[in-house]
Amino acid sequence: MKNNKNTSKLLKRLFSDYVKKHYSKLIISMFCMIIVAAATALNAWMMQPVLDEIFINKNRTLIIIIPIAIIIIAIVKGLASYFQSIFMSFIGYKLVADIQNQMFKSAVRCDLSYHNQINSGTLVSRFIADVGSLSRGVHNVIINIIKDSLTFIFLVGVMFYHDAKLAFIALFIFPVAIYPIRRIGKRLRKISKNTQVGFGLLTSKLSESFSAIKTIKAFNSENFESKRIDKEIFNIFDLTYKSTKVNSIARPLMEIISGLAIGGIIFIGGSQVIQDQTTPGTFFSFLTALLMAYQPIKSLASLNATLQIAMASAERVFEIIDKKTLIKESKFPKDNDLNLNLKNNIRISKMSFKYPNSTKLILKNINLEIHNGERIALVGYSGAGKTTLMNLLPRFFDPSKGKIEIGGVDIKELSFNFLRDYFSLVSQEIVLFDETIKYNICYGAKMYSDKDLKNACSKAHCSEFINKFPKGFNEVVGENGTRLSGGQKQRIAIARAFIRNSPFLLLDEATSSLDSKSEKKIQDSLDKLISNKTSLIIAHRLSTVMDADRIIIMNNGEIVDVGKHSSLIKSSKIYKHLHELQFKKNEKNF
Repeated sequence: MKNNKNTSKLLKRLFSDYVKKHYSKLIISMFCMIIVAAATALNAWMMQPVLDEIFINKNRTLIIIIPIAIIIIAIVKGLASYFQSIFMSFIGYKLVADIQNQMFKSAVRCDLSYHNQINSGTLVSRFIADVGSLSRGVHNVIINIIKDSLTFIFLVGVMFYHDAKLAFIALFIFPVAIYPIRRIGKRLRKISKNTQVGFGLLTSKLSESFSAIKTIKAFNSENFESKRIDKEIFNIFDLTYKSTKVNSIARPLMEIISGLAIGGIIFIGGSQVIQDQTTPGTFFSFLTALLMAYQPIKSLASLNATLQIAMASAERVFEIIDKKTLIKESKFPKDNDLNLNLKNNIRISKMSFKYPNSTKLILKNINLEIHNGERIALVGYSGAGKTTLMNLLPRFFDPSKGKIEIGGVDIKELSFNFLRDYFSLVSQEIVLFDETIKYNICYGAKMYSDKDLKNACSKAHCSEFINKFPKGFNEVVGENGTRLSGGQKQRIAIARAFIRNSPFLLLDEATSSLDSKSEKKIQDSLDKLISNKTSLIIAHRLSTVMDADRIIIMNNGEIVDVGKHSSLIKSSKIYKHLHELQFKKNEKNF
């Protein structure tokens, strides 16, 4: 019962949100379906005059009229079928586009915590496999329910017109099939859910394997990866084969039931013809209508299985569309309330943070004020909470306790667009799109000129390698920048920060992928960029932050020391230890 209610709820939502808006096309399609159904019934009814008037009574007039009528009916039915098909296809394809559009908007707005919990393969599978299954199911349901039901009704009308008693006998058997068909549908829904989960895992592992092909070859792991992928492939094979076996029960079941009904009708109707209680034409017209009626009934019988598979996909699709974000944007943002007298400095007060569904505090009671134009470095062992602290400033996450202010305004009271325009982020994990160099550098920049682009590239030392490409700025960099070296990717990311020209800079290991020569060039460029901006820098190479205005030492999610290099090298055990480790290593390498 719960399953039926859920199916009804999902169907109502699909109709009201995605199908109802195409009301005019749906009405035209329904009208065309009525014509197709009526034409099918007319063909069955025509058997009576064909047999009685032409073959038995030798009516020469009808031998011309009936064939012409059949040709006209065929033309009308064909045109109606065509228009019904194209209008319903439009509705079906538009449904896919609308759902995928909503899914993507919802997915990109979800918190980072959501994306950290769900793998990309699962999301891609829902976009492609689930939406495809849902579209096919809904498309078939709409067409078959209307067209086959109308066809069945018209054909039953012909049957009752000829012989009501025989019609009741023929229809009595159908309710017997309802129970097993419902059971089949429930099993298919469960199998379908597991199948779509399997497709998600396969997509994820395929993507992972192809992106790591160099590592796989380097470690001679081709056979190992093949076995890992084989496991997912054969899991899907088992589930799809099981689905086919269950789904295949419906048609043979209907064949048996229809065979029993038709056999009984031929016996009773044939007896009536022998006893002159009815004409051969009337009986054969009835029998034709009955035989034709079983086709839409068979289709409707298998419709429940198709519907349950589609509803399993609908549940997974709507999970993404209905996903609520934990980080809420203010309904009445105070973007214009920043206190310019404070020069838009950042203040963090009594802030603690833990990830959703975790009890462990990553940051504990952080108090920090970053003044306008100040260069702040975050230093500490791996896992100290440096990147987490940086991620809280543009509200990728929200503090569990305390608050963060910019210009005296809590960042929770600022719009996302306004807040994030204040920051330029250069991460150690450079993300480039499979687009042109220009596209990647200008990504997120709202206003810029060609001069701005060239200046940004010059300052980030990108021009020297961009000019070597045949297409220059229009060179496509490949998936995640595969055609570029690590240093080149890093410099494009830095050029992106230059052209964005935000007042706050967040640099997370911004020079980590550069060799010594490139690092010096980029460091000089960063110094120019940072000179008139407020910056927060994470760097494992202490040489890049030794001249920072303040160095913040973090350990186990807490700020344990603050100062300049000259004082910390004497007073901070952690800073001194990190300094000794790096410079001893450099001496050995030298």
